[in-house]
Amino acid sequence: MPMTKTQKILARHAGLDAVEPGQLIQARLDLVMGNDITSPVAIREMEKAGLDTVFDPERIVFVLDHFTPCKDIQSARLCSQVRRFAGKHGIPHLFDVGEMGIEHVLLTEKGFIAPGEAVIGADSHTCTYGALGAFSTGVGSTDMAAGMATGRAWFRVPPAIAVRLTGQLRPFVSGKDVILHLIGRLGVDGARYRSLEFFGAGALTMDDRFTVANMAIECGAKNGVFPVDGLTLEYLKGRVRREFVVDEPDGDAEYERTVAIDLDALEPTVSRPFSPDNTALARELSGLAVQQVVIGSCTNGRIGDLRAAAAILKGRRVAKGVRCIVIPGSQAVYLEALREGLMEIFIDSGCAVSTPTCGPCLGGHTGVMDEGERCVATTNRNFVGRMGHPKSEVYLASPAVAAASAVAGEITAPKEGNNL
Repeated sequence: MPMTKTQKILARHAGLDAVEPGQLIQARLDLVMGNDITSPVAIREMEKAGLDTVFDPERIVFVLDHFTPCKDIQSARLCSQVRRFAGKHGIPHLFDVGEMGIEHVLLTEKGFIAPGEAVIGADSHTCTYGALGAFSTGVGSTDMAAGMATGRAWFRVPPAIAVRLTGQLRPFVSGKDVILHLIGRLGVDGARYRSLEFFGAGALTMDDRFTVANMAIECGAKNGVFPVDGLTLEYLKGRVRREFVVDEPDGDAEYERTVAIDLDALEPTVSRPFSPDNTALARELSGLAVQQVVIGSCTNGRIGDLRAAAAILKGRRVAKGVRCIVIPGSQAVYLEALREGLMEIFIDSGCAVSTPTCGPCLGGHTGVMDEGERCVATTNRNFVGRMGHPKSEVYLASPAVAAASAVAGEITAPKEGNNL
């Protein structure tokens, strides 16, 4: 029977010739990932179930990134629990302060993810890895515990939606604008438990693809997956040294629907509070004052994102009364930004630069807001109280829009010629 890309990956990992939407399968896992919030819960579930071994220490990755560097005693206790568990079971892949990054930036750059693999992570934005042609999805801590113990997970095979991209992105339009546009069209549950399969991605950089796949969950998708092309293989070179399988959907694979996006027509886009699907064009929100800007996160903390922000900020100053916080997604991104002089641009413009951390994205630390404050952020969620006080507001945007808004002191769409 004809299969989509996701169905082929799942069939192979279930040891089956074919699978169909709705079928319940048990699949072999290539990798299990958890962070400092979700891993302790999974560890407790394993202990409660009397499971005292892991399926393969090399295929488990812990990244201490959400509340680190530890902001309080409770966060320190959670991290200690993960460190002890990793030591007990001989798990070598524990990324701690000084060598860690935001998990979904770190795992791809370190070569933990390859095309055709099946990956679960106890974090909803694990779908990021679909940018490399893998099946990856977020799970709860109980499923993480079962995955660590058995190397397997149960899945209901998702039906698929085809997203066909045509044209080229205009200046100051990026992958963030693509995915915000798509979420605005589908709604936050428009792809619920579906696989988003992207076609015609040649106009998108790898950083763009990571951003798009990262936010597939924000329209309810089980996963988002891109084709493996020359750009993907170039990214993987020197990172992934093991054999992998490149899956292509069958020409007659069935999709529930097709969504066409003309990249030529896209403009800088913003998601207004309090939902990622509450979208508008950035120019339509011109004049809306902001008190904080956050540039970073697992969605937009890669080097291409920092370059886009620096191109706007160079030679300019952050507006009086605005706090602009820049958070590189990993130590490698931080170093590259230093080498390229981006850090000097950020500091000269009046930004605060943080060590890699999730920090303000989930209202954890390094940028929590007070009542009545408004933030433009390159993060992925803008629910009530997401970044602090329930009466604060988060507007989701690209690094270019965020940087332009920091300079203007209000939501601003950068214009061609870099004129604000």
